[in-house]
Amino acid sequence: MKDGGMASGAIERVVIVGGGTAGWMAAAALASYLAGTGTRITLVESSEIGTIGVGEATIPTIRRFYAALGMTDAEVMRACQATAKLGIRFVDWKPGTSFVHPFGRFGQDLRGIDFHHFWAKARAAGQAAPLEEYSLGAMLAREGHASVPLPNPPSQLSLFDWALHFDASLFAAHMRVFAERAGVQRIDAKIGDVTLHGETGFIESVTLDSGETVAGDLFVDCSGFRGLLIGEALGTGYQDWSHWLLCDGAFAVQSERVGEPPSCTTVTARTAGWQWRIPLRTREGNGIVFASNFQSDEDARAELLTQVPGKPTMEPRRLRFTPGRREAAWVKNCVSLGLAAGFLEPLESTSIALIETGIERLKQLFPDKGFDPAVIAEYNTQSAEEMERVRDFIILHYRLSTREGAFWQACREMSLPDSLTAKMDLWRARGAFLRYRWEMFHPASWLAIYGGFEHLPDRIDPGLAAVDVPEIADALAQMRAAVARAVSDTPTHGEFLATVDGAAAEPLRTHA
Repeated sequence: MKDGGMASGAIERVVIVGGGTAGWMAAAALASYLAGTGTRITLVESSEIGTIGVGEATIPTIRRFYAALGMTDAEVMRACQATAKLGIRFVDWKPGTSFVHPFGRFGQDLRGIDFHHFWAKARAAGQAAPLEEYSLGAMLAREGHASVPLPNPPSQLSLFDWALHFDASLFAAHMRVFAERAGVQRIDAKIGDVTLHGETGFIESVTLDSGETVAGDLFVDCSGFRGLLIGEALGTGYQDWSHWLLCDGAFAVQSERVGEPPSCTTVTARTAGWQWRIPLRTREGNGIVFASNFQSDEDARAELLTQVPGKPTMEPRRLRFTPGRREAAWVKNCVSLGLAAGFLEPLESTSIALIETGIERLKQLFPDKGFDPAVIAEYNTQSAEEMERVRDFIILHYRLSTREGAFWQACREMSLPDSLTAKMDLWRARGAFLRYRWEMFHPASWLAIYGGFEHLPDRIDPGLAAVDVPEIADALAQMRAAVARAVSDTPTHGEFLATVDGAAAEPLRTHA
């Protein structure tokens, strides 16, 4: 309803508790969605409570999120000291090797059969290059180049996507400017109490440390790990997944940038976890994610600092977490987003993406004051399934690693979720991908991890039985050469960033 009047039973007051990335993304998106309806949006945050803000890697959905708000890539990149991200480079997860998980496809399907079957057959005969050499996105990342995709790609080989590395606190600030211009009211205060309705148990209001009360119809909990509303006030339980994801802490540190920024996130396997490196315009974000049962704080901190390329500009910050999710993301009249809804280690840069999907889901299932249980149940089902699918994808990396050491051995020996076992069994049996609902990562991403670890199926598509290896090898060589030519035609990441600063980046020139 866009005529400025309120429909009967419509939500009149939305109260967002907590700022940071989740709070201000929700404020901006809901202000845009509810523009003209008369709904008032209030965000309560305390400037005394800091956010993590160490620099974030994203996946391409972030670009769709801010584009829907009318923002351009160049605008956001300038505002947030952002660089381009073409994928994630995994180093030493298989000792002595590295591979890239790109945002895009590998190779070109032929004869109605998926490319990876052709590649696997040629590889078995020693006539195939590493999988990433058939992916434009992966090779751009590996070579430190960057570009924007062609609007009308001539072939599958030209398909790729890109995301950003940015300063999360600057991104939150950019969202805040948009939200406040759109009418969101910000209150700088701490919350001292939460009032629940005596009969329904719904949240009626929050009381600020000033004594002021803020009442609402719909509350959005963006209060971080604490879960002030969803956990503390409403008593919603938490599913602990630490028996599958052994890492439970991190140290994060910023450092001076060294050399040309890579156009990918780098994640390097370490003693009891992994280290990240995220290049921004003027600095780098670094951190180590580790399992405290296998490594002490002192050893993890030392391992991080000895491996940071540039000079640290701050003391490493210790973070603690329990991997898992809320039993329900939406309870009564409260929807949780971000860390309040759950946490998965940032191995595949999913933290902000899960905020985005939570916001999009809330828009699609936006309630009225009746809060129909069917709406809440569907939101919770989708949220739970999506988190579980991401969880399985992260577990896969640990399961396939061949590193030695107690931590890595434990990762290989643990029992897996049934949903992941079914996927891996089907892949091993037939080289096929089992698709569930609400998958954030599509088959190309699973192929990137399987291929990077050389975890290949036992059987190749029987449709290839009559195709000779030399014929396959020739087709693969042509694809690989086309990718290499396309990469050579693109600017370096530094050159690309300069064009972003000047204007929109030039589209990719390709021979593929």
